[in-house]
Amino acid sequence: MPVDATETPVLDTIAEITAASVENCTLSPRELMMARIAALIAVNAPPASYLLNAGTAADVGITLQDVEGILTSVAPIVGTPRVTASVGNIARALGFAIAALDDDVAIADS
Repeated sequence: MPVDATETPVLDTIAEITAASVENCTLSPRELMMARIAALIAVNAPPASYLLNAGTAADVGITLQDVEGILTSVAPIVGTPRVTASVGNIARALGFAIAALDDDVAIADS
């Protein structure tokens, strides 16, 4: 392995790809996150993928109602099983985020 290799090559690559996508995109940040959420649903992304995008989505104003609208709009294209699986994956991602926040609060309180 090269001497200058990082400890997180996969995450670094994902960050580079994402940065290039954002840099070359003509959508507004909110529209971009809506498109990304729709793509995550379409590819049946795991909870971790939703979790990696949740902070940015919230930062650009994506609401739970927006996510429901995205799920509703892509359902005829991707199908009921994929939408149902996505709802579960989104819920698990939110559960991970809430658990992490609870851990941070517990640590701060101790």
